Amino acid sequence: MSKNGIIFDVKRYAIHDGPGIRTTVFFKGCAMACQWCHNPESKNCGVEQFSITDRVKKSVKTEIVGYEITVVELMKVILKDKVFYDESSGGVTFSGGEPFVQSDFLFELLKACKKESIHTAVDTSGETNWNDFKKILNFVNLFLFDLKIINDELHKEYTGVSNQRVHDNLNQLIEQKAPIELRIPLIPSVTDSEQAIDDIIQFILSLKIKLPVTLLKYNVLNRDKLDRFGLPNRLGKLTVQSKEELEAIREKFLKNNIASNFSE
Repeated sequence: MSKNGIIFDVKRYAIHDGPGIRTTVFFKGCAMACQWCHNPESKNCGVEQFSITDRVKKSVKTEIVGYEITVVELMKVILKDKVFYDESSGGVTFSGGEPFVQSDFLFELLKACKKESIHTAVDTSGETNWNDFKKILNFVNLFLFDLKIINDELHKEYTGVSNQRVHDNLNQLIEQKAPIELRIPLIPSVTDSEQAIDDIIQFILSLKIKLPVTLLKYNVLNRDKLDRFGLPNRLGKLTVQSKEELEAIREKFLKNNIASNFSE
């Protein structure tokens, strides 16, 4: 079982990735290819080299994204802020990319965190084998579970994969009484349409239990990073929703008795 992993960032004092003050660890690698991803440099699992063009200085520099790290090394970073986790009911969030792409590394980290009594959250697209979930169930305090698009054909178009396994895994997590928070990205002209929102609301209402929902505002880092790393931008320059438009979307969830809040 591997005790090394590849990550591309560690964000300390995070407040949008679960309860309290947290450290968020960003894994390299993802099973999906969401066109709006604000971490497009995380798609591939390995360490990557990008050529970055500085248009002002008219020069090109090389940037390395990702680095190998051991569980012991990463735990030293995580433990630096344990006092803040304890005081704020915070902890550690494993994000990405998709943490399950490096499932063995994730498992070892979760075990190490539990040994230190650190609250853990796993931010996941849900696109993995059920056995990967089953393996870590006893070591996770909260699943931040993404719901992107309910229409399967559109899900394939915008993420590159079917959502069938995502939905199956969510239902199995519910059966196991796992703690879950649903997270819904509001992508202009993609996931924020009236039909897309209605589909998601009906899907949530069909679940066996009520789950809290966090609505994720569109992050313009997507287009900035695509340009920076020379990656294709298939969505173009999206128009970010107004405060009034976002509130109207949230109101739809509230009218259906679905508790929802916004996050960045």
